[in-house]
Amino acid sequence: MFAKVFKTKSNTAIKGSDRRKLRADINSSFPSLTTENLAELMPSKEELNVVKIYTHKGDAVTVYVQNHNPIMFELDRNLYPSVYTLWRYPDLLPAFTTWMPVLEKLAGGADLMLPGVVVPSSGLPEVKRGTLCAVTVVGNRAPVAVGVATMSTKEMQASGMKGKGINILHTYRDQLWVFGDKSSPPSIAPLEVNPAPKDTEEEQDSPQESEISKTKEVSLPEVPERELETLNLTEQGTVVPQNSTDKVEDEDEDTEDMGHCQRSPQEVMDSLLNQCFFHALKYKMKKPDLPLLTSTFLRNYLYPCCPEGQQVDIKKSSYKKLSKFLQTMQQRKILQVKELTKGVESIVDIDWKHPDIRSFLAPVTEATTPTLVENESEAGDHPYQPPEITSLYGISAKMLPLFQDTGHRKGNLLTQSDVRSIIITYVKTNELVDPDNKNFVKVNPILCDCLLDKSEYNDVTFLKWDDLLTRCLERMQHSHQITFPGSSPIVRKGNIDPIDISVAQRGSNKKVTMIKNLELYGMDPSTIANLLQQRVQASATCTPLPGAKDRVQVQIQGNQVLNVGRLLIDDFKIPRKYVNGLDLATKPGKKK
Repeated sequence: MFAKVFKTKSNTAIKGSDRRKLRADINSSFPSLTTENLAELMPSKEELNVVKIYTHKGDAVTVYVQNHNPIMFELDRNLYPSVYTLWRYPDLLPAFTTWMPVLEKLAGGADLMLPGVVVPSSGLPEVKRGTLCAVTVVGNRAPVAVGVATMSTKEMQASGMKGKGINILHTYRDQLWVFGDKSSPPSIAPLEVNPAPKDTEEEQDSPQESEISKTKEVSLPEVPERELETLNLTEQGTVVPQNSTDKVEDEDEDTEDMGHCQRSPQEVMDSLLNQCFFHALKYKMKKPDLPLLTSTFLRNYLYPCCPEGQQVDIKKSSYKKLSKFLQTMQQRKILQVKELTKGVESIVDIDWKHPDIRSFLAPVTEATTPTLVENESEAGDHPYQPPEITSLYGISAKMLPLFQDTGHRKGNLLTQSDVRSIIITYVKTNELVDPDNKNFVKVNPILCDCLLDKSEYNDVTFLKWDDLLTRCLERMQHSHQITFPGSSPIVRKGNIDPIDISVAQRGSNKKVTMIKNLELYGMDPSTIANLLQQRVQASATCTPLPGAKDRVQVQIQGNQVLNVGRLLIDDFKIPRKYVNGLDLATKPGKKK
């Protein structure tokens, strides 16, 4: 259901009466949840949002979001838990186990077929047709998918474990999961079922090892290679080797062993947060970087100091918020935070002589060279990579008749090539190409209503192909999708604002160059200011952008449009069409 990007219709905070009704509905739908569980799932003092969305197939779904994570979604008046909720209550639903390769297909929109189900020694859970079920993978009890059983357990066994077992609604790594904090499933050891007695201490295994060994012995025959091929789990003629499955199970066992660490996950996250924080202060930040927005510090200084394979998530630490963490560091007199602009905090001072900073040593695997760019060659090592920007066109109510034959609905987003292909197919299917001149298309009643103005109804009977496609795109709802390397696509309404370069006159006939909208392209304004300052040897500062919250503009002395253009287009690889104001550069031979 959420395999493709969905459209958000509204996002509002829930009212008190609606919160109580939702709590009662959850209690009715999932009676195994205690009063304490409900209070933990929906804390009374924390904001709970109601998000109404339309899936790519046009289904209207209501999503309930707590702390930026979807906890429940409602479809046809039925409540379903998200994987984020099931990770907190893994035994909330009866669970069916499958293999890791199957999960990749489920995330792509496939349903769970019975040949892909692992039958444990204790047998399948008892369910009826229509029962809400969870799906787990071998070696981990944390659910990775939610769906509805298409048949009862007895019917599954009677069918010889063939056919469709569960209609999948939501999975780990689908777009509903992306809507949250995108955390990974926890490692939850499988429950031990009827452990066999051991004669000696040397033969005793941990419950996890016992369950995994049982799963290996019982389940391996259930999914032979020939059935994996029928499930399309591998490419044509290629079968997943047996040792790769063992490798996955070994990795799961290692993950479970790590889960027995004495420290709680919150303590582990606190330790990682402190390590990255002091690493950033000692090796990344310099005095010229101050003042620095706290959000910029988090994104461009703290996160890059995280060791490879790990991820800082402040919400999983004891601090919960960056502001609370920085307040604690301020109380320890490590740094000073102030509100330079109303509602926007900045780091204004750092005590680099503080004992905690001076005594910190970065891990051996981490680079300890400062990131302050001292020359042009170091600037070439900047980690920035330009985003991929795609124009999208939404189907409006007026344009719907042109697209409904292809199964599209109002609000669906299409690329320009998709629109062109659909329009060409429509014209040819309805035989609208002018037989005397194939460069023209006859205007039928639908094209007339969709593409012509009222004043043109009686005059225009033919349109050129280019005019036809141009009119179609102009009358659709414009949106854009921006994708940063390693991140999920972000869809926004309207066209993306270009980076705007302008030149303003100051006192004494002096000029300054101003640059705004850098944040939309994932660039840090303070980094751009530092690079320009070193390149042109002129003063550069970052100032709040009037009328825009949490946005700043770079201001540099003199007419530096030419240097700014070269930096953005040549060094940062921003396409020229997304940079405005390049014509304001000083003309050769003229002194400005």
